[in-house]
Amino acid sequence: MGIEGKVVAITGASSGIGRATATLLAEHGAFVVLGARNDDALKAAAGEITAKGGKAVFKSTDVRRRADLEELVALAVENAGRLDVIINCAGIGPISRFDALDVDGWDAMIDVNLRGTLYGIAAALPVFARQGSGHVVNVISTAGIKMVPTMGVYAATKNAVRTATEILRQEAGPNLRVTEISPGMTATSFGDSITDQAARNAVGEQISAIAIPPDAIARGILYAIEQPPEVDVGSIVIRPTAQR
Repeated sequence: MGIEGKVVAITGASSGIGRATATLLAEHGAFVVLGARNDDALKAAAGEITAKGGKAVFKSTDVRRRADLEELVALAVENAGRLDVIINCAGIGPISRFDALDVDGWDAMIDVNLRGTLYGIAAALPVFARQGSGHVVNVISTAGIKMVPTMGVYAATKNAVRTATEILRQEAGPNLRVTEISPGMTATSFGDSITDQAARNAVGEQISAIAIPPDAIARGILYAIEQPPEVDVGSIVIRPTAQR
């Protein structure tokens, strides 16, 4: 039981939930392999971890490119000889009403939130198969549990990942663990990608009023990973007490 020495690859690791998770897991003895598009923030995140005595490497990673995920997994294997966990955390949310016709935003969410997660799964599964063990953690959203206006495509991508996660769990067999984490309103830069001003204002107000810190989600991820190998934590929902 525990995560001491486990090798964990994390996408979206330069900020928000991904960065908080990397920091927390490294504090508990994991070797973290960080991927994100923002090189400067990624380098800073890895630097903070190693400065505190943790183990971290990083690679610029765009989850829209399958090769980038394969290279991130390869980096883990090259540096640590294995990969125990992949956390698919990269995500964007340029939300808006359907009649705003932000088709480019729809495409971007499909590419990052759904396709990027599938690419992460595809990169990790061959390694897990060779090892005879592994753990896929997909970060989803409560937006796929409670449906609200402006979240149509975003929630659809997250629920597509939810479906894929559950079927992967059923297919996985006795040696592969699969977990979905659904964060509620969390104090991250989620709103930065929202171009619809009304939606951006609404999300900003909610974040200011009730959002929980990213490390609250990180603790849930830690809990799932640190269980004994025969224990599979299938689904965790973590939201502010005030969120309805």
